[in-house]
Amino acid sequence: MARSPVYKTRQRQAILDYLILQQAGHLTAKEIAAHFAQSGSPVGLTTIYRRLEELERLGKVRRYYADGDSACFQLIDESGGCCQHFHLKCERCGKLLHMECDYLEGVAHHIKAEHGFSVNPAKLLLYGVCADCQALQQEEP
Repeated sequence: MARSPVYKTRQRQAILDYLILQQAGHLTAKEIAAHFAQSGSPVGLTTIYRRLEELERLGKVRRYYADGDSACFQLIDESGGCCQHFHLKCERCGKLLHMECDYLEGVAHHIKAEHGFSVNPAKLLLYGVCADCQALQQEEP
């Protein structure tokens, strides 16, 4: 039985709208599903994956894997500027953050000039502990 194209478009647009609101980060399909469940409009995980795949094919979303974890999805900036950033992954909570930093861009240029290796900033992943987790560590006895 074929589904209504209007229904697909509405869900795809709702997911895209949520990604626009969260454009500073990466979201998993489970995080997106949790958002819709909390907002009272649950969307099944399979449906979310299908809509994300459509958005990826349309060039609106980028799929990203961090350290073998499940896929994260990120809105692609209309200007195309979103692909030139580094990533920080918290070893404690698993949060994945974007980091645009002139200093690290300089490190990438150094690596290219001195070592003949081109770094892909969109795939560079630095591990550590995020500010939120550091604050929680300081509060612990």
